[in-house]
Amino acid sequence: MYMTTPFSTNIERDTLANENFRTVVYTAPHSQVVLMCLQPGEEIGVETHVHNDQFFRFEQGTGKAVIAGKEYAIEHGTALLVPAGTEHNIINTGSDAMKIYTIYSPAHHIEGRIHVTKADAIADVEDEKFGDRE
Repeated sequence: MYMTTPFSTNIERDTLANENFRTVVYTAPHSQVVLMCLQPGEEIGVETHVHNDQFFRFEQGTGKAVIAGKEYAIEHGTALLVPAGTEHNIINTGSDAMKIYTIYSPAHHIEGRIHVTKADAIADVEDEKFGDRE
């Protein structure tokens, strides 16, 4: 279900408070806001979203992004935009949790979806065939 009201929040506060691997906080007809937390040594995993652009903003932690085979350093304040169809991965190489908010356009995950851990997200992969529908 899509929201029809504007979304307003202190995104930095919400991102830093999020302890879940993935928390969908808002879904509109053409975009979606998702909070993420990667533990030290954890990564999102190599993925390609055929139909979704994805914007990342990093509020805490250090690491690297690999986008189309090129590495980018990540630190507090880094922003990245991954165009649809581009292979990418985000890797926490630091000793603290990496706190991220990401915006998918169009929406990619089921509204309200929470995955506490990456294992939860992997176990739910078939049910999550929402945004990359063809």
